[in-house]
Amino acid sequence: MMEIAFWFIASLIFYGYFGYVVFMAIVSRFVNNPVNKGAIEPRLTLLIAAYNEEKDIAAKLDNALALDYPPDKLEIMVVSDGSTDGTDEIVRSFHNRGVRLVRVEGRKGKTVSQNEAVRHASGEIIVFSDATTVYDPLALRMIVRNFNDPSVGCVTGRLRYVSGKNSSVSAGEKSYWEYEVMVKKFQSEVWTLTGATGCIYAVRKTLYTPLPADIISDLVEPLAILQKGFRVVFEPEAIACEAACEGKSDEMKMRRRVVARGIRGFIYMRALFNPLKNPWLFFQLVSHKLIRWLFFELAFIMLLINLFLLPRSLYVLTISMQALFYLSALAGYFLQRLRWFKAGALGYPLYFVLIHAASLFGAWEVLGGRKNVTWETNR
Repeated sequence: MMEIAFWFIASLIFYGYFGYVVFMAIVSRFVNNPVNKGAIEPRLTLLIAAYNEEKDIAAKLDNALALDYPPDKLEIMVVSDGSTDGTDEIVRSFHNRGVRLVRVEGRKGKTVSQNEAVRHASGEIIVFSDATTVYDPLALRMIVRNFNDPSVGCVTGRLRYVSGKNSSVSAGEKSYWEYEVMVKKFQSEVWTLTGATGCIYAVRKTLYTPLPADIISDLVEPLAILQKGFRVVFEPEAIACEAACEGKSDEMKMRRRVVARGIRGFIYMRALFNPLKNPWLFFQLVSHKLIRWLFFELAFIMLLINLFLLPRSLYVLTISMQALFYLSALAGYFLQRLRWFKAGALGYPLYFVLIHAASLFGAWEVLGGRKNVTWETNR
């Protein structure tokens, strides 16, 4: 029985990271639902969420104003979530260039700020962005062309991480997002995604659903659109660039917050978790999200079972492989602390362990009833 449990958990972990993407790659070769793209120019609102972004907001607005889209059809709006630095003053200095400021008093959090800003937006399509994200000049046109298809309710672009310091965490983060790009490509080709990239995604304003403060909008907003019968698609040519987290603590905080609010989002959208009513969507959510969020819990149980299966030679090998992986992550951690050394290849197991430890803490946060609706600028 223990052997069955061990190999079941091992298979589940392997499937979550390798089997699922291979399965989606195979399915996409036989089931393909292309988007009917077209050169359309609806009115857009580029909505930039900001909290104490005085270091980056001017560069972001210069980037937004330089995007290739008709100025008379583009509204640029910054929603400031109770910023206490010079963010609002900098945004106001762009007023003569057509930039609008919506200030939310009292630090309500990103989701509530977005809810408020959408009410004031004039665009048919709302494009959500962050103050630290730089868009490719053609990003808006690439996103909008997908809305020519009436079945499309949400479009997410492609995030590329850049790093001047090239820390091991950054290297691991960039590799993780390249893997995510591959998964999103296959999901979109087959039918739909189950989430969006928070710094570059767009929705039809008529489909936007105001969400509670403790819900992660870039996961739940697409799910709400799916619930209304519309697709969420991936546009790889809509490119945004952002600096990768250079520190372990920054990455841990970000991942913990994302997972905690993601789990709450799943609870909020629990009606979709009906394998009889939404079998394909249920399959995608479990395969792409839930298994990975529960990695540490599964890996810990597998390790405990492995100890009981010793000293048989096969299980000496499996526990040695696990020990080698975790020791590699630990070595990467210490090498990164010695700043004159690069962790190199050890940065990959380090990042893998890091994000899943953060997922574990995020799950504990939900179980403990703690709610975190605000965010700090880490990048």
